Amino acid sequence: MSVVVLVEVEDGRASLVSRETLSFARSLGAGGLHAVLVGAVPDAVVADCREQGVDVVHTATDPVLERYAAAAWAAVVEAAGRAARADLVIAPGTGRGNEVLAHVAARRGLRMAANVVAVESLDPLVVQRQFVGGAALERASVRSRVRLLTMAGHAVDPSPAPVPGEARVSTLDVTVDPRDLRAQVARVELREDGDGSALSSAKVVVGAGRGAGGPDGFGAVDALAARLGGAVGVSRVVTSLGWRPHHEQVGQTGSRIAPDLYLACGISGSIQHWAGCASSQTIIAVNTDPDAPMVTKADYAVIGDMHEVLPAVLEQLG
Repeated sequence: MSVVVLVEVEDGRASLVSRETLSFARSLGAGGLHAVLVGAVPDAVVADCREQGVDVVHTATDPVLERYAAAAWAAVVEAAGRAARADLVIAPGTGRGNEVLAHVAARRGLRMAANVVAVESLDPLVVQRQFVGGAALERASVRSRVRLLTMAGHAVDPSPAPVPGEARVSTLDVTVDPRDLRAQVARVELREDGDGSALSSAKVVVGAGRGAGGPDGFGAVDALAARLGGAVGVSRVVTSLGWRPHHEQVGQTGSRIAPDLYLACGISGSIQHWAGCASSQTIIAVNTDPDAPMVTKADYAVIGDMHEVLPAVLEQLG
């Protein structure tokens, strides 16, 4: 079985969720593992693919592809699928990964399953996938000549292949249809207050919700995150009220996190928020309400006021 994985580049490397997706694809016992990406292939990305056991890295370097256009990227993925004689095409369950594979599915009349967390069987392909913002799982069968799926972020940990792959770079011959460029990124503007990438990759996240009380209630949260070498995450209500910037939001409409430790302070734990933090290795909730959903789902809980608990923790840490 030949598998093609769409790889996204972040800071000159294969993104974390792309490496997770490659590890997942390899676990399926693929007879041939191929990667595809758009644009030049940095050496570090080749090294990441080699470590993951990739045989061939397919790329298209036409200058018109420099700006992201979902339909054009879909054409590149289709070309890689043909070159690899793919039985299965997988993309990271990111905004771009989901969009690109949806275009491939629509163009070719293929079946697609989004936000997959596990594969139960390959023939027929039966998967478990997240829906309702990750609050529930459903079992789905994907029946088509070429199967398409996107992998939910942080569903697996990236791990090196027992035997590194060759990761030979091969340039695809792709003629981009001008109609595929009708919707493309016009420009990218970096916010001065960040983009959320540090939050998504943080090993420790200190979160706060309505219990912070207002924009001035995050002093101890910021201090503890800095002391632990982590990042600050917040609930949707906090960003909706304008207390903190959106890039810090954890949840269905924010960042999905998978830290070693998530300290959730004054957060009730709505389904949407839980969808963004459920992959955390350990969750500690600090809340005055012992029946709050976050408290009942957490590994550990402290029943108390975050404005008393966090200063006490900082004092103990010295």
